Amino acid sequence: MTASGDPPPESWAFLGVGDPFQVVHDEQSGLLAVAGTPTHGRATPVAVYDSRSFTRRALVRSRFPVHALAFHPRRPLLAVGTGKYDGGYFVEGELLLLHLKSDAVASLIENEFGRQVLGLEWLDERTLRVLMAPPDDWQDEAAHEYGHVAAVDRADWAAAPARSLSGRDLADPRVHAPRPTPHTQRSRRRPHCDHSGKPNEALG
Repeated sequence: MTASGDPPPESWAFLGVGDPFQVVHDEQSGLLAVAGTPTHGRATPVAVYDSRSFTRRALVRSRFPVHALAFHPRRPLLAVGTGKYDGGYFVEGELLLLHLKSDAVASLIENEFGRQVLGLEWLDERTLRVLMAPPDDWQDEAAHEYGHVAAVDRADWAAAPARSLSGRDLADPRVHAPRPTPHTQRSRRRPHCDHSGKPNEALG
C-alpha cells in the first residue's frame, strides 16, 4: 500500500513483522503502522514505515498481542493498545506510546497488571478515547462481552510520563465490547487497512 492509494502487496513478508494483524495508514504523515500476528511465547512486533518507500522508521516489541493502533493527529506519536486474558482470572495489557522521532516508548497505565486495551481513537490532539476489557472476570459472567471506555485528556501527550494513567483516568462507563473468537481471529489474518488512521477495533 502506498500513499497514492495502490492496493496492499500480496505478501507482507518483506516488512519483517511476520503475518500482519493490525495495519493503520496515516495519510497526513505518510506513515504506515503494522503489528504482527501474536505468536505464543514471543513478543509481538509493531513497526512504522514510510508508506511510499516502505523504509522502516520505528520498531517496538510488545509483551502482549496488539489490538489497536492510532497515530496522533498532530504529533509524531503512535498509541498502541495491547493485552490478553491470562486464562484464569486477570485480564492484562498495556497502553504504549511510541515516540516516532526518538523510538522511545512509554507504558502509560500505572497499575501493575495494566488493562487489556481493545480500541483507540484520537478525538482531538488532547483527547484519546480508550476501550478496555474489565481488569478481571471474578464474579462477572459478562466480562468477556463488555468493556469500559474512557476519554483521557492530556495537554501534551509527547510529555506524558510512563505509568501516568491512573484508575481514575480510566474509570468510565461500561459498554458492549465482544472479543474476537479464535475463529474470527483466524479470519482476520488478512489485515484491514484503515486509511483514516483510526483503529480497527470498534469503540461502541
